[in-house]
Amino acid sequence: MNLEEKIMAEMKEAMKAKDEALLRGLRAIKAEIIKAKTEPGANGQISAEAELKLLQKLVKQRKDSLEIYQQQNRADLATKEQEEIAVIEKFLPQQLSPEALKAAVQQIISTVGATSAADMGKVMGVASKQLAGQADGKAIAACVKELLQ
Repeated sequence: MNLEEKIMAEMKEAMKAKDEALLRGLRAIKAEIIKAKTEPGANGQISAEAELKLLQKLVKQRKDSLEIYQQQNRADLATKEQEEIAVIEKFLPQQLSPEALKAAVQQIISTVGATSAADMGKVMGVASKQLAGQADGKAIAACVKELLQ
C-alpha cells in the first residue's frame, strides 16, 4: 500500500469520526501528493523517496510556521500547526534520538575520515543521504558541526 492509498483510507476514517485536525493534516498531504504527481516528468507517479521528501517538507513548513505563531503569541494558529505536524509525522519513519543521531554521525565522520570543520561538506553529503527521513537536516548539521570542532 503506497502513501496515497494510506492517506485515502485514513481520510475516510477521519471523516466518519468527524476528526477535523486529522482531516486537515491528511488533506494537506493529499494535496502535495497530487501536486507532485502532476509535475512535468512525473508521469502520474512518485517514488517512495519522493514521498519521504514531500512529508519532510510539509513537517518543516509547519514547524517554521509554528515558530512564527509562537513568537507572535497566536496560540490558536500554533495549535493547528502542532496538530498537523503530529498527523504528518505518523507517515514518516521513526526519528532518531539525539544519542542515536550522534552515534550515527560519529560513524560517518570516521568512515569519511573527516578531521576538522573544513570537512563538514563531505560529512553532510553522506549523512544527509544515510539519515534521510530519520533526522531533520538542521539537527544533522548541528551534530556534525559539534563533533568536528
